[in-house]
Amino acid sequence: MKLAAYQFSVSGNIKKNTEIIKEAIKNAASKKVDLIAFPECAVSGYPPRDIPSSKDVDYKEINVALNEIKNLSDELNITVIVGSMAFEDKYFNRAYVFSPGKDFTHYDKRALYGWDNENFERGNTEGIYEIDGVKIGVRICFEARFPEYFRELYKADTDLDIVIFYAASDDDDFEKYEVIKSNLITRAVENVTPVFSVDATGPFQTAPTCFINASGRIMIEAKRNEEDMIIYDFEKKEYNFGELGRKRESDILLGM
Repeated sequence: MKLAAYQFSVSGNIKKNTEIIKEAIKNAASKKVDLIAFPECAVSGYPPRDIPSSKDVDYKEINVALNEIKNLSDELNITVIVGSMAFEDKYFNRAYVFSPGKDFTHYDKRALYGWDNENFERGNTEGIYEIDGVKIGVRICFEARFPEYFRELYKADTDLDIVIFYAASDDDDFEKYEVIKSNLITRAVENVTPVFSVDATGPFQTAPTCFINASGRIMIEAKRNEEDMIIYDFEKKEYNFGELGRKRESDILLGM
C-alpha cells in the first residue's frame, strides 16, 4: 500500500482548505498512491485558532466539501482520511475515511482537553477499518499521549495506525515537537505496529508528519513548518527478533 500524508497550514476558510486538499489528492493519485491522510480539522479549520467556536461554522458548506472529496476519492480510486468538525445534534472532532465505492465512515476524537473540551463532545467510535487488505487504526492528536487508545488497536491486531494532528503553536516550540514525536515512537514500539502521522504546519508545527516502523525507526519525515507531501510504500512484514519479544510480552500482559 502506497501511503501519502499532506501537511499544510489549515485555515478557517473551508473553500480554500478544500481546494488544497483536492489538489493534493489529485497529485497523490498521479503518483499511484493508495491512501492519503490530511490533518485534524483540515476541512473546517480548528476552533478557536481558525474560527471562534464549533458553533460558528457553516456545516452545509462542510457537507458540500466532504461530498466533493468523496467523489474525488471514488473517481481517482484513492482512500482519503481527512479531519473536519461535524454536527449531529452534538459537535464532534471527526476523522472521515473515504474509501472508493464505499459509504462515508468516520472516527470521532475521544481524548478532549482544553479547546477540544470547550467545542466538542467525546466520540464513541472504534476507528478501525479494513482497507485493501490492511487493517488500519485511526486516532486523533491528543490521543497519541495515551497508550490506552493504542492498546485498543493492538488488541484488534491492526497492521498500521494513523494519527492526524492539528498541533500548532504561535511560538517555535521545537522541544514540544520532539516530545510528541517521542510519543509516536513509543506507541509504535510498545504495540509493535507502524505509525503514520500528519500535522498542520502553521504557524509552527509541534507534531511530525512521518512514518515510524514497528521498531520505532523514522523511515520518512516531512520538513517541519512547510507545506509538503510525503509518500511511503508500506508493506506488512514479519516481526524481527526484538519485535517478536515485545509482542510476546504484550500478549502475556494483556492476557491474549
